[in-house]
Amino acid sequence: MRNSAIRVSEPRKVIPGPGLPDDVKVMRANNNLDLVEHAGRLHLAFRTAIFHFASPRTRMYVLASDDGGHTWTRELTVDRGRDVREPRLLSWNGRLFFYFFEAGTNPFTFQPGRVFASERADGGSWSDPVAISDAGCVAWRTKTIDGVPYMTRYRGGEHIYRVGGGRIGIELLTTEDGFDWQPVDPETPVVYTGGGSETDFEFAPDGRLIAVSRNELGDATGWGSLVCEAPADAISTWRCVNDPRKFDSLLMFRQGDDVYMLARRQVASGGRYDLGRRRLPGPIQHLLYEAAYWVTPKRSALWHVDTDALRVEWVLDLPSRGDTAFPAVVRRSPTELVVYDYSSPLTGPDVPWLMGQLGPTHIYETVLTFP
Repeated sequence: MRNSAIRVSEPRKVIPGPGLPDDVKVMRANNNLDLVEHAGRLHLAFRTAIFHFASPRTRMYVLASDDGGHTWTRELTVDRGRDVREPRLLSWNGRLFFYFFEAGTNPFTFQPGRVFASERADGGSWSDPVAISDAGCVAWRTKTIDGVPYMTRYRGGEHIYRVGGGRIGIELLTTEDGFDWQPVDPETPVVYTGGGSETDFEFAPDGRLIAVSRNELGDATGWGSLVCEAPADAISTWRCVNDPRKFDSLLMFRQGDDVYMLARRQVASGGRYDLGRRRLPGPIQHLLYEAAYWVTPKRSALWHVDTDALRVEWVLDLPSRGDTAFPAVVRRSPTELVVYDYSSPLTGPDVPWLMGQLGPTHIYETVLTFP
C-alpha cells in the first residue's frame, strides 16, 4: 500500500486561533485559501464569511508570518461588498502576486466575475487590485515549475449549476509580468471544452503534462472528473479520460517521480459522483448526482496519480469532515509538506456536506511526511 509509509501529523487549528492579530475579524465560515513561502516568510490568503455560499459580507485577508504560521500580521483586506473567492498566491522571480475573482451576492447562484491581481511591495503594502480578465473567468491554480509561471483558468463556470447549461473552456496560461496572462500555446488558447472546471497539472518524469479536472457539469464521457495528458512537446494538446469520482478543489504536486493530488473525497456511493443512471435524461442525471453529493459526508484526501494508466488512487484521508477540502501546500523539506486546509470542526459530528456548508469551518495545518 502506498499509504503505509506516509505519515500525517496531528492537526493544528490556525483560523480561528490565538496567532491572529486583533484587526483580523473572522466569521463562521473560513474556507477558500492559499499559502506560499516568499522571501523566508509564510503568506496566507483566505476567505471568511457567514457561510460557504455567496454573501456581500465576505472578506478576504492576506497575512504574513515570520515564525512558521504560529503568529500572523495582516497585510491586505479585500472587502468589495460582494463575494470574493479562489485566493491565489504566486511567488515568482522575487515578486509576490495575489489573485482572486469577484463573484455575486446571491447564495443560490454561482456568478463568476473578473479575476483581479495585486502585487506586494517591500514593507508589506499591496498594490490596488486590478482586473486581469473579462467577466466569467475563474483562475484556479497558479504555480511555478522550473522557474516558469503557470495559471489554469476556466470560463463559463456560471453553467455548472444550471441544468442543461452550456460548456466550459479550460485555459493553460503563462505570464512575463504577473498581470498579463497569455496562452502557453497561442494556437491552442483553450486546452479543453466541455464539463471540466477546476483544473491543476504537473509534469511526469518523461516531460508529459498530467492534469486532473473536476467534471461536474458533465460531457459525453460522463460526470465526475477528467484525467488528462499532453505530450512534452505540445503541452496544450490534451487527451482526457473520465473518472466517475469528483475531485473538488484539487491541487497536484510532484514527490520525487510520483505525482500526487490533494482533493475532496466522496465517502458514500463507493466514492462515485457519477451514479451511472444512463436511462435518465442528461439534465435529470445532473440534478440527481448533485443532490446525492450534497447530502453525503466528505473528506479531504491525498491521492496518487498513475501517470501511465491515467488512473487516480486513494492514498489516505487528512483530518477532515463535513464541509472540507481547499488545500494549499508549502514544502518544508524534501520529504515534508506543510498542508493548510479547511474543515468543519474535527471534534463535531460527521455531518453531510450541505449541513457543513451552513455551519462553522476552520483552517487547520497538518504535515505530510513521505519516506
